[in-house]
Amino acid sequence: MAWEQELFGLLEDLEQQAEAAYDAERAAELADRSRAEYQQVTLASRLVASIGTELALEVRGVGTLAGSLERVADGWCLLHGRGQDWVVRLAAVLAVHAASDRSVPELAWPVTARLGLRSALRRLADLSARCVWHTVDGGRYEGVVTRVGSDFAEVRVGEAHRVVLLPFDALAAVQSRED
Repeated sequence: MAWEQELFGLLEDLEQQAEAAYDAERAAELADRSRAEYQQVTLASRLVASIGTELALEVRGVGTLAGSLERVADGWCLLHGRGQDWVVRLAAVLAVHAASDRSVPELAWPVTARLGLRSALRRLADLSARCVWHTVDGGRYEGVVTRVGSDFAEVRVGEAHRVVLLPFDALAAVQSRED
């Protein structure tokens, strides 16, 4: 019966080797799948998972903005910090600090997340809110948005109330300004 024990020992050893090879192959496959799936994750989906948390955004032409992330929508987000609100165009974000490790797929976003930058700016126009418009090159325009076009906003600035057209592509962020 010694030969049976040797045979069973050999078969058990082969089975353990096959199991280890399978586990190694499966681990590599899972890592590949994980990398492939992560390619679908967007900055916006990471930010949606961060709503309600304190974070910092480095914004082109503005610098670092810190506060509570209140809303994320199509191409923009709303950050509340130090008693004022910032509408930040996502294309102007250079870096995000302290975001959630999670991601929320677009299918799980609220319907309001489909509202574009124009909707947020139209809201400011409806309120006749005084704001500071920061451009990606560091420029600033303080005034009231009067109308919102397809790819620009019309802003009344200065005491002379001159009208300036600000293209969305040049916009980094809009900062609320109390009267």
